[in-house]
Amino acid sequence: MNSTRASRRLARRTRIWSAIAGLCLAVAPAVGSPTDTRAASPQVHIAQGSLRGVAEPGGGIVAYKGIPYAEPPTGNLRWRAPVPASGWKGVRDASVFGHACPQPPSPSTSIYAGSMASSSEDCLTLNVWAPADARKLPVMVWIHGGALVGGSSSEPMYDGAALAKRGIVVVSINYRLGLLGFLAHPALSAESPQHVSGNYGLLDQIEALRWVRSNIAAFGGDPGQVTIAGESAGGLSVIALLASPMARGLFDRAITQSGYMPSYRALHEATLGLPSAETAGAALAEAAGISTAAGLRAADPVALFKAGLATGWQPEPVIDGVVLTRQLAETFAREEQARVPVLAGFNEGEIRSLPFLMPKAPESEAAYVADVRRRFGAQADAYLNVYPGADPKADVMASIRDGLYGWAAQYVVRQQAAAGQNAYLYYFRHSTPAQRARDLAAFHASELPYVFGQVGASAVLGPNWPRPPLTPAESQLSDAMMGYWTSFVRTGDPVAAGEPDWPRFTADEWGYLDIGDHPSPRRDFQPAAFGWADALVAARRRAGRGWRLDIGFSAFSATMPDGGVDAPAATRQPETP
Repeated sequence: MNSTRASRRLARRTRIWSAIAGLCLAVAPAVGSPTDTRAASPQVHIAQGSLRGVAEPGGGIVAYKGIPYAEPPTGNLRWRAPVPASGWKGVRDASVFGHACPQPPSPSTSIYAGSMASSSEDCLTLNVWAPADARKLPVMVWIHGGALVGGSSSEPMYDGAALAKRGIVVVSINYRLGLLGFLAHPALSAESPQHVSGNYGLLDQIEALRWVRSNIAAFGGDPGQVTIAGESAGGLSVIALLASPMARGLFDRAITQSGYMPSYRALHEATLGLPSAETAGAALAEAAGISTAAGLRAADPVALFKAGLATGWQPEPVIDGVVLTRQLAETFAREEQARVPVLAGFNEGEIRSLPFLMPKAPESEAAYVADVRRRFGAQADAYLNVYPGADPKADVMASIRDGLYGWAAQYVVRQQAAAGQNAYLYYFRHSTPAQRARDLAAFHASELPYVFGQVGASAVLGPNWPRPPLTPAESQLSDAMMGYWTSFVRTGDPVAAGEPDWPRFTADEWGYLDIGDHPSPRRDFQPAAFGWADALVAARRRAGRGWRLDIGFSAFSATMPDGGVDAPAATRQPETP
């Protein structure tokens, strides 16, 4: 790769991750005044001590917030595996959220903008919502999104009260983000008992799941019925936990919403055209004038963040041989992932609110076709069969959406089905007049208000978020989605009262639920598009190349031989990477 192309890619990565830093939904914690005098100050006793929670407005639900599940990862514990939280004397107040983990502020103009909660490295806390009379109820553990650089369990949209009213216990967790959560460095690996570094954020999630197994019974939850769930980077985290041998046995079902599964750096070796994670981390530290673990721990995180932007570093999981033993797609291809039921899906307009993922689209159909033929060579006809270019911008967005989010969702459900597990796929298409007026359609994360019941007059959404109208149809759709989701948490089977049956995804019938204005069961969703993405990943792997965020229209360049992809097979079951 020549220096000019390398410089362009570094600049693009810097723009992407600077923009991604803004994908943090509102994180202003809000605590309502107790209204249920019977349980105005509920208390529970866990392994670390006693907790005093708060009754949620409306009665029937109690919440415990800001519960530490690990020691503060500060000082000598920065960039180390989480240490289980120590105990306390007396009764600890659990009526307010803990700190968000350190992160850059979201731009005020972003659709995801919100009031930032106070942040601190002392942030490894979780929150629990449960019916006041809960007894051995199934548990949903929510992992927030934010591109692994932002977000918090205290975001108002993630309030678990509405879901808890449907007979489950909801847990939301914080985990280390950005540099503090995913920096690998030779000096950090050298001091580790397992000689690894970089996956601290994933290790936090695993530690939180261990806490749930040990303590959730005190809140009325069933430690033998735990579902992990997350959206965007949270969806990626769910896929990584499915793949991680360290998380095995800590959960029983999984939900991944708009998750993604690009290739990641190996810890020690350069693979797939990527530098090792240690090399990337060492370059960042060198840019900040640091070469030792002690120097890293003494450094200001803001200075390190600036060095990360200068070197093109980005937060991502690391293939370290311990937390993650191989590329996620390969783990699923070998059927080495957790054998649990899974529910996965993505949104029609994923890319419309993520402009940093969108290359400039050709201005006309003719220019689009010419560009595709230049990029794809002999394989252009196969690509144009899926994305013909009558609307160039829409087809560019669709190809990136399908390659990044759609492929990951269908690949996970396909591999879980092949492993004999119940697997369910959805495609979320619903949009409101406010969304359509801003050309957003069903944008990235737009399903979240419906899943968490945030569509009524009391919904707490960010200032730039297109608010769903207060109509019976919106409430009915939210009721349906909460019904499907909580049913899956309870039984591994998504069933909503009065709504259509959600078809199972199988090798013979690629069933899925189309969620437009009303849920509708369908089958055989975009096999040609997913076959194309399968072929792309497989071809890149054979050529010793990775597949990254630019997996769709912008994925092909001179770095790939002969356009970089074999034509996808005509069968519905495409080549496995």
